[in-house]
Formats: sequence, C-alpha cells, structure tokens
Amino acid sequence: MNTENNETERKGRIRWALVLYDAIITIGVELVFLLFYGGTAKLDTMSFVTHALLVLLSVIGFRFAFGVYYTIWRYGGIQNYMKLMVSDLFAFLIYLLFGRFIVPIKRISIVTMFAMVSMILLLSLVMRMTYRYAFKCGDKDTAFGRFLLWILKTFGGINIIRSQEVRRIKVAILGAGNLGNTLYSEIGMDDRSPYEVRCFIDSDKEKVGRFINGCKVLDENNLSPEHLILDYNVQEVFFAVHDYPQDKMRALYEKLNKAGIKVKNYDIPHMASGNGKPQLKEFEIEDLLFRRQETITNEKTSLYYKGKTVLLTGGGGSIGSELCRQIARMNPKKLIILDIYENSAYDIQQELKMKYGNKLDLSVEIVSIANKKGLSRVFETYKPDIVINAAAHKHVPLMEHNCIEAVENNIFGCLNIIELCEEYGVSRFMMVSTDKAVNPTNVMGATKRMCEMIMLAYSTRGKVKCSATRFGNVLGSAGSVIPLFKRQIAAGGPVTITDKRIIRYFMTIREASQLVLESGAMAENGEVFVLDMGNPVKILDLANNMISLMGARNIEIVETGLRPGEKLYEELLVRKEELEKTDNDLIFIDKETPLSMEELQTKMNILKTAIDTLDDDGVREALRKVVPTFRRPEDVNRERMEIQ
Repeated sequence: MNTENNETERKGRIRWALVLYDAIITIGVELVFLLFYGGTAKLDTMSFVTHALLVLLSVIGFRFAFGVYYTIWRYGGIQNYMKLMVSDLFAFLIYLLFGRFIVPIKRISIVTMFAMVSMILLLSLVMRMTYRYAFKCGDKDTAFGRFLLWILKTFGGINIIRSQEVRRIKVAILGAGNLGNTLYSEIGMDDRSPYEVRCFIDSDKEKVGRFINGCKVLDENNLSPEHLILDYNVQEVFFAVHDYPQDKMRALYEKLNKAGIKVKNYDIPHMASGNGKPQLKEFEIEDLLFRRQETITNEKTSLYYKGKTVLLTGGGGSIGSELCRQIARMNPKKLIILDIYENSAYDIQQELKMKYGNKLDLSVEIVSIANKKGLSRVFETYKPDIVINAAAHKHVPLMEHNCIEAVENNIFGCLNIIELCEEYGVSRFMMVSTDKAVNPTNVMGATKRMCEMIMLAYSTRGKVKCSATRFGNVLGSAGSVIPLFKRQIAAGGPVTITDKRIIRYFMTIREASQLVLESGAMAENGEVFVLDMGNPVKILDLANNMISLMGARNIEIVETGLRPGEKLYEELLVRKEELEKTDNDLIFIDKETPLSMEELQTKMNILKTAIDTLDDDGVREALRKVVPTFRRPEDVNRERMEIQ
C-alpha cells in the first residue's frame, strides 16, 4: 500500500474527468467508424464489440502508461502534446497487432484502423487545446472568448474565474523577431506568469498588422502610447531587440515614460550574471545616455586565457571584479584574486563560487601591492602565468591630499609586481591605466603615467611581455558620477557639478574589462593600448538628461567649483592619425620610446627620497620632476579656455 502511495505521489494525481472525456470521444469515434464500416460485409456483433474494446483499451491504456492523465493541461506545453501523440501511435500499433493477427475476428482495413485512431487523437488534441486556450485567453474581453467560456461552462461544467484581468500585468513586446518570440515563450505561454502579452511592436512592414500567437503586431513608426493604453490596456513595454539604435531607444523611452508606461529591457546580460541567456531587467539610466556597448573580446582572446594561472591584483574593485567574471568564463587553470580590501574580495569570491562551484579553481589573497614580501609569498605559492595589475588608488581629490600614499601604492606597488614577474618567470604583465595619465594635471594621473613609464622600461629587458591599457571614466564604478547624480535626484536635489563646462569620455565596465583582456592577448611587448571611446559627454547635459529620464521635476543644478587637480576637458585618447591600428577597429596602440633602466632608476630614487621626507607637497614636486607632462590644472584649464 505504501509503495502504491509513493508511486501516486511521484507521478501526481490522475485526472479521472479527463479519462471519462477521452473514453466518450473514443467510443463516439468507434461508433461512427464501425457502425458505418463499408467493407465486403458488415461486422458481426462479436467483431464489433471486440474492435471497440481493443481501440478503447489500447488508447486509454497507453495514455495511462505515458502519464498523459497526470498532466495539468491548462499549463500543457509542446512536450505534453508530443507525449499524447506518441502514446496513441503505440496504441495504434497494438490495436493493429491484435485486430489483424492475433484475435480471431472479422478484419477491417489498416487504413480504417489508422483513420479511427487518428480521429480519436485529433479530437483529444482539440479538446485539450480548447481547454488550455480558455484558461490562457478566456479572460480577454472578446466575443469569441465569451462564447468559449459559455460553451465550457454549459456543456463541460468548467467555470473559469476571470480574475486574471486584475491580477496580471498587461505588456507589449517591442520586437517581433527571434528575441521577442523567445520572451513571449517565457512569459506569454506560462499561465503562472505575472504578465499577459497584449501585442507586439515592430517596424518591419512584413510583420506589421499580422498576428503572433494571437497578438497583433503594431507599427512602431506610428506608435501612440495612448493607443497602447486605451485599446490594449498596456502597462509595461519590454524591449526585445538586439542593438536597438540609442537615439530611438531614448526617444521611445521618454514618450512611454511620460505616458506612465513602465519600460524594461530583455537582453543578454553583460555584468555579473553573464550566462549568455537573455534576462528581463529594469532599464538603467546608462542604457539611455551613452553609445551602444561594443563587444571586444573574441574566441581567440578566450583561448589565450584558457588553461592559464591568472593573478589579478585589485580583484575586488569595480574593474577588477568584472575582469574576474570574464576570466572565469574563459576556463583558466586557476584564478587568484589579490586585494587589500577583504570585504570586496570576499564579495566577488562568493559570487564566483555560487556561479561555478568546484569548476573554477579560485583563491583569494589579502595583501597590499606595496608589501613586496607579501606579494613575493603569493608569487612563490601560485607561480602565475599572467598578472593583471588593476590595484590602484584612483580617487583624484583624495590623492591630491595623500600624495605619499598614492606614490607608494600606485608607483612602487606597480614596480614590485613587475620585478616579481621577472623573478618568477611570468609570461605576461598587463597594467590597467587611465586617460588621466595623458598630460596629467593631478597626482593620481601622474602616478599612473609613471607606472606606464615603468612598464615601458621593463619591456626592453627581461622575458616578461608588458602592456598597458588606457580608458576613460567608467560607468557604474565606485565613485563615478552617475550613482551620485541618481542619489541626488532621488533626494530631490540639488544636483552638484564642479563646472558646467566640463566634458568627459565614458565607457562601461564591461568594455573597459574586455579592452584589458583583448589587448593583453594581442600584446607583443611594450604597447600602450587605447580604446576609441566615441564622442565626449558634457556633464551639464548628462545631469539634465538624468533628471528628465528619472521623471524628476524642479531639480536645481549647482556648480561647486573645480576640485583639486581637475581638468575642464579630458584629453582625446584616440588620435587615429598618430596611433597604430590593430585587428580590432576599437583598439589602437600608442607606441612610445621607453626609458633606459638607468633613467628609470634615477626617477625612482627621486621619488623614494621625497617619500622619506613625509612631505606631501615635496612628493608632488618630485612627481613633476619625474613626469615631464605633469602640469598644474589651472595652467591647462586657462590655456584651453583661451583656445575656445
């Protein structure tokens, strides 16, 4: 008895009402075929009854055997309908075997036998599809829907409560292509979904005016939010289009947002999840303000990191953690996350453990790159093949007041890493740099420029291949302007900007991380790689756009004055006429003449002597000596204003 209960629990409850309906259909079809069978002679009573029982037992029996009666058909999918068809195919074969070769009864033609079972299957499918359609679409206020509900209630005793009209969110899908249909299959064909798809939106004239799964395709070019609300009761619109033009996306977003229609994005994630499967997510302001994200890494890049032991310093930071995610997807032999901040290192460690489990050989080391003995212990333990240095103090105003720490960590920390790469036979060293290293006006930029000079000098000696990558302001990174603006707007303002004339170049964390990995894979030795970051963004326009896109009103924008070391205009990284091209149209190489090791040692001695004085101003002046392009920001800003 206990075994029987366990089997019932495993399979589920039998739908006895459905068994009865199938039996009625089967008997009805048998009567039509057998009573009016037009062979050489009518069937005798024994043959008639035997044929009828054979069909009934075969069909119902195999449907039990295939678990057809354990299915909740209101949620039935294609696999359930295939199971029903396969069960009836076996039923036909058994009926054919017994009716033609085993049981001594009057035979009927194989065509008639097949037609009878096929008609039973057809009517069974129609019944199930009608039932499923009633639960799926019966709540729609249409004449056919009301008629279907009346039929099921009157003749089938099925009363479908029309409560979905209140419970489910009405949505339109922008994009009637593959991605849009994938989204529909996830939310539109699942009756347990909180969403109900009312229509599609597309610009393809071949699709406009036609229907997909009963949902009309509306013309995107003549789209009216009022029409969506009044005629389709749409509450949300889901973008399901790859590489949708940025200007059109923003214009449509503003129009829908103004009408009170919420907008979401359905696309392949680029950040932490990174599993290659499209996901539905809230629209980010970053999605609407900047150019389309470029995909930089390729299969060749992934193969370069596959099977390698990779050490990543600063692995818990904004760029470092995204580098960890991307490297983890490339199947490295081992990934070592090194950081001085244990909390951020712990966060990315747990994220990767949850995603990959034991498939990723992962270690975390807490040590400062300024601690050469601690670093040496890490190199001795793991003997990495590739080292990526993303560890640095990067906050411009704070480093202006902490010059000694900036030089010790950024410059001497970088030197420690490169020297250990040489000592332990690392094949490749990659350094994360910044656009602020180009003609720097602040301590942070000057330290990164000095790191580039160290890298270039070491590329001329030893066995390790060295490279650096430069990129601009990173969206979503710690301390970036967009999170600050979001908080200020949410608090009701004011939004603070240092100067209304400031312009900046922006890129995403994903692009920045891919640039590092792509350039590292293609590096020969001594290259400084830069990315074509597109057009600059005026910070005042950025603030106004964010206020508008977040639906805020009466938010004041206040100038606070330039911060220490801040430029009005960032340097243009990519001057295509001056740079070397690579196979990737977005990546260029800035070739420079490296320092000799003697020149480098002289500069390092100057910095070391300055640090020993414990005088921040003295260290800043020492930086000016060793980095010839390091200038005072007021001089650079004045010159730029004179040019304007």
